[in-house]
Amino acid sequence: MQTFLKFRYFFVFLLLVACGGKSGQTGVKSSVTNEQTENGVDKDDNNKVIVFFGDSLTAGYGLDTKEAFPAVIQQIVDSLNLNYTVVNAGLSGETTASGRNRLDWVLNQKADVFILELGANDGLRGIPLNETRQNLQEIVDSVREKNPDTVIILAGMQIPPNMGQEYTTEFRRIFPELAEKNETYIIPFLLDHVAGIPELNQEDGIHPTVEGQKIVANNVWEVLEPVLTK
Repeated sequence: MQTFLKFRYFFVFLLLVACGGKSGQTGVKSSVTNEQTENGVDKDDNNKVIVFFGDSLTAGYGLDTKEAFPAVIQQIVDSLNLNYTVVNAGLSGETTASGRNRLDWVLNQKADVFILELGANDGLRGIPLNETRQNLQEIVDSVREKNPDTVIILAGMQIPPNMGQEYTTEFRRIFPELAEKNETYIIPFLLDHVAGIPELNQEDGIHPTVEGQKIVANNVWEVLEPVLTK
């Protein structure tokens, strides 16, 4: 019963993501606080840039921009005196196809690190998996064509088995397989320890709270930290 409820919350969460926001880590680094740094603020021109490119999960639906997980990452980066500026390029309702179409505009700014968080909306809409895979591949190719030195990190996503077990399993495999093929980093599951947990989501039981955003940020930081500090 608990497993069913978890999938129910997770499905509703992803469903609202798909509607364009109409409307192993369990802790968070001690440096994360409620006072987040503004995304996109002007910093030293010598700063390197981390671009988060995704849907409403990245955009931080229902919260102040300063509370979305990319801003939490900026807070951690600043606390460690790392020379990076975070840019939140999340857009609610984004699919891999629409993300591919707006990518050129996003890449007008430099990206030393590019974190790609797209695909959940494709899965919920039952978009053919080969299309999702191809769109993600084209995004990776475009980023590298723009700047071969950009470090790319894929954010893994999962969906409940409403589309059938075969579709669900193959969807989950897209992300690690693309990461291996393209030799990119990967966050195994962006919403690990957040999806389906009511107390880590807002009043609607769907979107992460400030505390939930911190855990998502920690999932990201586990992968991002060695990239920034190596």
